[in-house]
Amino acid sequence: MTSSASTLTNLIPTLYLALDVVSRELVGFIPAVTRDSGLERAAIGQTVRSFVAPAASASTIAPNVTPPDDGEQTIGNVSLAIENSRRCPIRWQGEESMQMNSAGGPGRDRIMVDQFAQAMRTLVNEIEADLAGLYVNASRAIVPNATTLFSATLADAANVRKILVDNGAPTSDLQCVLDTTAGAALRSLTQLNSVNTSGDTTLLRQGVLLDLLGMQIRESAQILTPEIGTEADATVNTAAYSVGATALTLAATGTGSVVAGDVVSFANDSNYYVNKTLISAVSGSALTLNAPGLRTAIAGSASPAITCRPIGSRAMAFARSAIVLATRMPALPKEGDMAADRTIITDPRSGLSFEVSMYKQYRQVQFEVAIAWGVKAVKEEHIAILCGA
Repeated sequence: MTSSASTLTNLIPTLYLALDVVSRELVGFIPAVTRDSGLERAAIGQTVRSFVAPAASASTIAPNVTPPDDGEQTIGNVSLAIENSRRCPIRWQGEESMQMNSAGGPGRDRIMVDQFAQAMRTLVNEIEADLAGLYVNASRAIVPNATTLFSATLADAANVRKILVDNGAPTSDLQCVLDTTAGAALRSLTQLNSVNTSGDTTLLRQGVLLDLLGMQIRESAQILTPEIGTEADATVNTAAYSVGATALTLAATGTGSVVAGDVVSFANDSNYYVNKTLISAVSGSALTLNAPGLRTAIAGSASPAITCRPIGSRAMAFARSAIVLATRMPALPKEGDMAADRTIITDPRSGLSFEVSMYKQYRQVQFEVAIAWGVKAVKEEHIAILCGA
């Protein structure tokens, strides 16, 4: 329900000035994933469907009277739930507005630019953190080629790309999102200095450092360094497990836990795998690996020891199509609510749309910036982790 006079119209310049600030934050995941940003409303728990375009196929050019009779594609879709509906309020009283707008005052609208920027920044960072949390769905991981990521060479980028291409990820739109520590290490590499000074400000505002080995390298302030399980002395049981196996039974030895997202390795296997589900007690439990599972078979009676990677940051590399972010406007009753006016503004760089509402109250006014969203990893095989130190 909106008023007959669009009283928020005069605030549109203020809102877009705030968006200009937000778009320069270190937000690497949001521009890197598949986005379904609709202006329709959705409630928490509601399922929405996002389209997924298939990989393109190529064919040899052969002259003919007519073009080939092909080009049809089956457009897939993925369903995901709207899991969050969040708001940031901004309230101004009449006395405060008059004081700020009086002679010598900074002006209310100038202050509101920063208030709206902080509101949208808060919501953007929450969305970004949700996307960063999808590391638990990664197929496998690489550990630093030296002490830390990119400490001397580009081997870490090459190795994580190898995981993706070995798993069949499309190479046309690969993304890699790092924390600022790894980003700084990457910038310091001598062989990349000339690339980093290319001056492409549009890309830099989206957190893109450079295109590297066929991946767009971005930075995010929300890369996680999660707590890990307490596993000790665990081994796989004496059964045989073939390449591709995802469920491995552990022997009745060892102590502690393995949490979702833990990076684990097995004796005599150079690969690092990602655990899918929480194991509260490892003794006799089942370890579940994300797809595509084992890369090296385990022979019967081998009973290899398990090692959990120590705590470290979880940067990610992935195909854009492997992760979906859906955003919607928050739900409203069909009768509307008490808002005197509301409008939707869309960030042209990130594609995120925010709903801004105005509630006129007794000698004061409250503005609200809101958005609803859900995230989902739709292809584990096309996601990999870069383990920080």
